[in-house]
Amino acid sequence: QVQLVESGGGSVQSGGSLRLSCAASGYTRSSYCLVWFRQAPGKEREGIAAIDSDRIIRYADSVQGRFTISRDRFKNTLNLEMNSLKPEDTGTYYCAADYVRWSCSGSWAERGGYVYWGQGTQVTVSS
Repeated sequence: QVQLVESGGGSVQSGGSLRLSCAASGYTRSSYCLVWFRQAPGKEREGIAAIDSDRIIRYADSVQGRFTISRDRFKNTLNLEMNSLKPEDTGTYYCAADYVRWSCSGSWAERGGYVYWGQGTQVTVSS
């Protein structure tokens, strides 16, 4: 079993920055597809950034150039550096993991492909 715990959410003004972390514990493997999702009020949960064991990184267009995903393999954490935040970035942010795939592939942003989820952390960006 794998446990994922997010931290680092909070409130920030437009243009500010936040760093989210997701700590993984339990039986993780060298093959992985790790993704940050977010869910805005009244909207579907969407994948915004992914990293896999092939070291390929993918971003949704909405965050490209502003967010940076990274993995610390020694601490077994997944991070999301968020800069130039906008009010539309407001939502609950979740980390998700698949430890079967070596590569995230083109369907990485679909929530159905992940067994393990964190509990979510709230990010609020005010204008």
